[in-house]
Order: sequence, then C-alpha cells, then structure tokens
Amino acid sequence: MSTIANFSQAEWVKSSYSGNGGDNCVEWAPSNIATTGTVPVRDSKNPTHPGLTLAATAWTAFVTYAATHNVTSS
Repeated sequence: MSTIANFSQAEWVKSSYSGNGGDNCVEWAPSNIATTGTVPVRDSKNPTHPGLTLAATAWTAFVTYAATHNVTSS
C-alpha cells in the first residue's frame, strides 16, 4: 500500500532560474528534505495539481544537469 504525502503546508520556493515570468515556474519545497529525504516539486501554474516527489539524490542530479547544460524552456 502506498500513500500520497500531503504537502499543503510545505514552504514552496520558486526556482531561481524562473526569471521574471512569475507564472511559468518550477517550485520545490526544500524544508521537506531533512524530514523525508525527498524533494516535492510542482508547477506554479497549477499548485493544486499533483506534483512530483523526488529522492534528494535525483533532485541533485537534475539540478546539476540543468545547470551544466544550460537547460531552458522554449
């Protein structure tokens, strides 16, 4: 049996790479890493929709890849 974590009280932070668009952002909840070992990620345009929960190591790999490959949205 699996459960879905409730992140309604999480402190969401917009990505520093989101720029000034404001509405086209990835948000994450860094405060959950210490307590759960996972990183919740969501789309700021749809904050009530389901997001992703990544292992901290997977999140680190994703951010490292994006930063070193100059990944941008089109």
